[in-house]
Amino acid sequence: MPAIASELGCSQKTVRCWLHRFNRYGLEGLEDLGGQGRKRRITELERSRIIALVRQPPPGRLMVQPGGDLEAMDEAGPPEWTLDALAGRARELGIEVGRSQVRRILLAEGVRWRRTRSWIRSKDPDFEGKGRGSSASTPARPRTRRSSASTNSGR
Repeated sequence: MPAIASELGCSQKTVRCWLHRFNRYGLEGLEDLGGQGRKRRITELERSRIIALVRQPPPGRLMVQPGGDLEAMDEAGPPEWTLDALAGRARELGIEVGRSQVRRILLAEGVRWRRTRSWIRSKDPDFEGKGRGSSASTPARPRTRRSSASTNSGR
């Protein structure tokens, strides 16, 4: 048995398991039994519908209408997709799914569900910032000290 395990690159326990299946069921015992592991809670169609939700604008997002006005489909809806908003919308569509499962589905598919935030300053004089910046005790960039090697190198 050690020679077989070495040849196949598996453990002796695995070889024993397969030998017992062969002895018990013959060649049919070497086929994949299937049905191993936990079954998926949602179907592929439901997964696709969740992914398609992200491609749609959220119901609370303001969109420019043909007349030039800004209007949302549902003013009470979320303006941005969040995991909670996506899970809630999926449940409204009859898909029983939780927030963490939505996250796993989107990560597995490489789908982004949030827009990247940009941090800019406005030149508009009417623009009001969010307040003063960091306090002086926490500088934005760490100050570099001159090492003793660089100060002593001139000697």
